[in-house]
Amino acid sequence: MMSRFGSAKRWQKVLMGVASGSAVVGGAGALAVGTVAAEGFEIHPPHFHWNHMGVLDQLDMKSVRRGYEVYKQVCSACHSMKYMFYRNLVNNTHTEEEARAEAEAITVVDADPDEQGNPVKRPGKLSDRFPEPFPNEQAARAANNGAYPPDLSLIVNGRHGNEDYVFSILTGYYDPPAGVEAHEDQYFNAYMPGNWISMAPPLYNEIIEYSDGTPATQSQLAKDVVTFLRWSAEPEFNHRKRMFLKVFTFTLGFTVIAWMFKMRKWSIVKSRKTFYHDPKTGKIIR
Repeated sequence: MMSRFGSAKRWQKVLMGVASGSAVVGGAGALAVGTVAAEGFEIHPPHFHWNHMGVLDQLDMKSVRRGYEVYKQVCSACHSMKYMFYRNLVNNTHTEEEARAEAEAITVVDADPDEQGNPVKRPGKLSDRFPEPFPNEQAARAANNGAYPPDLSLIVNGRHGNEDYVFSILTGYYDPPAGVEAHEDQYFNAYMPGNWISMAPPLYNEIIEYSDGTPATQSQLAKDVVTFLRWSAEPEFNHRKRMFLKVFTFTLGFTVIAWMFKMRKWSIVKSRKTFYHDPKTGKIIR
């Protein structure tokens, strides 16, 4: 009886240990599920049918110009485009005179000081870069609650989803779901990883007036500035597709000519019949 009772006690300890372990694992699992539920509101950007994504489709340069207006009047207050020069606008979105006027509207500190060593300020030139809104990263963070606004020159190529992602971020601001506590100095965005973004909603209807009279709705503003950012990431976008068409046409024509030449030259060989005459038997062997 004592041995049976000792065995029962040992099994009781084992079962209690298993139950305790299960409770710990279950509690951790519930905590993990709760964490996912609280932070898992972000969704993947939908796929939009951009009119420049076809094999031979090119960027709408009128839309690119409007997108430059959106960047200049809205985005440039916080975001730089350090890889873009005013000369890039020439014969793309602006004439040379218009691009020069855009450059001269900014003030640039010349690299060469005056005779006393003081910095020289001058109007911008076509060879100048787009101006940066802040002198350094520390100033940018201080003005944006600790967040550092990214450079937009290559932003479309630098984000998974490309145009779809940037467009969705610009138009994805909503009130946080019920039960989700708002973050101080941040805004709820359905497409932002983690759902909270330091950038205030940048676009809304009629925030600017387009020079060509196009209605400046939020979706139109977002579409145009994303098209502009696609062009800024790849200024050779249209040229590359035109070159592809030329090379494809040349290759196709050359292939047809080569095939016809081959058929003509080899037609004699392929249609030739060879016979062998056996001198011993006098027979012709085909």
